[in-house]
Formats: sequence, structure tokens, C-alpha cells
Amino acid sequence: MNHEPAAHYDRVTAAWTLLLGEELHYGVFDDPATPLAEATARLTELMLEAARLAPGLALLDVGCGTGAPARRIARETGATVTGITTSAEGVARATALAEDAGLASELTFLQRDGMDNGFPDQSFDRVWALESSHLMRHRDRLIAECARVLAPGGRLVLCDIVLRRPLDLMEVRRLREPLALLRAVFGDARMEPLSEYRRLLEDAGLHVDSESDLTAATRPTFERWRQNADQHREQVTELLSAEDWQRFRDSCDVLASFWDDGTLGYGLIAGAKA
Repeated sequence: MNHEPAAHYDRVTAAWTLLLGEELHYGVFDDPATPLAEATARLTELMLEAARLAPGLALLDVGCGTGAPARRIARETGATVTGITTSAEGVARATALAEDAGLASELTFLQRDGMDNGFPDQSFDRVWALESSHLMRHRDRLIAECARVLAPGGRLVLCDIVLRRPLDLMEVRRLREPLALLRAVFGDARMEPLSEYRRLLEDAGLHVDSESDLTAATRPTFERWRQNADQHREQVTELLSAEDWQRFRDSCDVLASFWDDGTLGYGLIAGAKA
């Protein structure tokens, strides 16, 4: 199975809008009964608050998915957004959705690598990475690139799955099967502690001024994903396969167990460039 992020997302994007929701990311639940769409919108709202956007600012969205957060940024803040992803399918879908929403002039989507984005120095006022960094092996390069393209006074805002406790080699071996399942479903991910993100931001010359542990608030996400899997079983099976449907559903149980035993969690961090 190909675990390259671009190939993986090209394959699963259509099915994942059914399973994860249109925003394709975790939710922040102020109440466990909150609908998934409201919870994913809440996570985007927390990112917006940390980004401190304003009309006329230029934002780089690293790992933009199908562009749902980018469309919200353009509508609500007046900022312009350039979204990048390694997925050709993601670029095509995000571009079409922006046109349908009447936002083609405010939004641009390109197939580029967040670890080597190719933009000039200091070309953005804000950089934002919503749940994409765990798929980028060289986290130091990602953060360095984000900092490089930020103008002075600009802000980097990032949220993602994080490692909450160290795993030694023996435990990695013991967890080989559940980890392999997550890799098959979500791609070749590697999680880091939130403290490592802080170190990388600071090493890149950014002053960290916001840091939040969202582990408890994101925990209900997995039950919503299971419900979506059950509701859309036939469609997901047609788009992927019956085996892929079962793997996704099983992966929700694995993630829930990792949240509950303190192995994985979720964090948000933001920093400013002098």
C-alpha cells in the first residue's frame, strides 16, 4: 500500500468528506452532544482567534485539504489565502469549491510541499497549518519554511495530533498492529509532543504566545466518525472498499484508546515573528 501523503489523499478525499465531515479535521466539543460540523467549525474558530486575521492580510494555508477553512477565512476576515497541498485531487476540489462559492479571486490553491514551499521570503502575513504537520517527516524543515515566508510581525498558527508520552522500542513493537492500522488508514504519520513544536518555533525565531492542550475537547470526535462510517457504509465501500470501511471504523477505536491511555492527544500553538 502506498503511504505517500499525496497518493493517500488523492485516493481517500471523496470518501473522507463523508467520514470526517467537509472540513476534514477533528472537532473541538464544548459539549459531547455537539454535532460534528459545529465541533470542526469550533476548531477552525480557535485557529482564527490565534491567527488574529484582518482584511488585506495574506495567509498561507499549509496542507489546505479541500479548502473549507480557507473559504471561511476569506468570507469572515477579508484576508486572501494561498492554500498548498501535495494532493492534486485536493487542489482540484478546493479550486472548484472556491469558484462555486464566488471566492476565486480571494483563494488560490497550488500543489506544493510544505517542507519546501518555493515562495519568496517574507511573502505572507500569516501561515497556518491545520492538522497537516504530522504527515511531514521533517518537522524542522516545515517550521523553518513557515517562518521564512512570514513577514516581520507575522504569525504562525498550527494545530495537530500530538504525542503525550514517550514510547520506547518495546512498546512500539507491542503496539505494532494498531499502529499499522492507523498508518493504513491515515497515512505515514509521526506525532511529536507539543513541547517539541514549541522548541521548533522558538528555534525558527518565533515567539510562542499561545499554547493549548485540546485533548479532552477533541475526544468525542471518534464517536462521530464511527457514526458517519455506519451511516455512509455503502457509499464509502463503493468509493474505497469494504475492507477500507472496516479499517476506518476500527481505527476510531484505536485512536479513542490512545486518547484514553494518554498516548496521543491534540494541541494548538501559535507564535509571532519579530
